[in-house]
Amino acid sequence: MKRAGWKPWVLSFALVALGGTAVAAASDDESSIRQLQVSQAEAWNRHDAAAYAALFTEDGDCVNVLGWWWKGRAQIESKLKAAFAFVFRDSQLTITETSVRFLSPTIAIAHVSWTMTGAKTPPGLPEPRQGIEIQVLQKQSGRWLIQAFQNTNGRAERPFPAGPPATPQAN
Repeated sequence: MKRAGWKPWVLSFALVALGGTAVAAASDDESSIRQLQVSQAEAWNRHDAAAYAALFTEDGDCVNVLGWWWKGRAQIESKLKAAFAFVFRDSQLTITETSVRFLSPTIAIAHVSWTMTGAKTPPGLPEPRQGIEIQVLQKQSGRWLIQAFQNTNGRAERPFPAGPPATPQAN
């Protein structure tokens, strides 16, 4: 069925009128996605690459803060295992905010803000201190998993310049 202009709240409203069971299910789904974020931080803080990678679908994608694209759960685990050996060995990840939006009963998007301490970033690479992830999540066999993940280092927002920078005047 094509859902041009379909809005999740329309389904929620209709189901409330039918007894509200789907609203409870949506609430349970949101709670499960929020718990996935807790599990993400816990796995990271234990430096457990296998547990972290298990939060992804088998064919999930991860684009890290440096723009490196890891394809599939096995590669995500392998790359994180190498990262946890030194660069992130002492790092601690804190999830500071999670916003969830459902696109369908089995697909959701989460924006996840985070902070990090303890990373030993090599010279020339930006240190991950705070940022935001966008996750496309898929419900498989009753469990929410990350299908696609994009992580970006964050900076405080500031206004765009109103014009070009001033040029120095010659004396």
